[in-house]
Amino acid sequence: MKKVIFLSVFYFVAVCVAAQTDEQKLIQTLSRFHQDMVNKNIVSINQHTDKALSYGHSNGWVETKNEFIANLKNGYIVYKSYREDSIKVNISGNVAHARFIAGIRAILQGEEAEYHLHVLEVWVRKGNRWLLFARQAVKKEV
Repeated sequence: MKKVIFLSVFYFVAVCVAAQTDEQKLIQTLSRFHQDMVNKNIVSINQHTDKALSYGHSNGWVETKNEFIANLKNGYIVYKSYREDSIKVNISGNVAHARFIAGIRAILQGEEAEYHLHVLEVWVRKGNRWLLFARQAVKKEV
């Protein structure tokens, strides 16, 4: 009897995990990606960015994938914290866009600043993985 109850609970949990929506999976991926930026997890960042990445900042600066990774590695930009709020995701086939408000604390060329931004990220699904394809941010009036 205990075995049947255990198996039933295990099956229920497995079904709930599998029932996670694509939107929820993408939100988890993008949140994990931002924390990887803070933690300088270059391997994960490389795995979750498309080779054609266009990473746009609110000041007009745009980085390619190679520049983005190099600038994280060499400390040109250091992310101290990255927080998302009000995430909205829209998925169409293998392409998705996510819009959110970001609170970012970063050091750029030795100067630390806090940024409040409206962010648009475009993600593409390749296989079973979401890859960041493009990102653009604009300053949010506080």
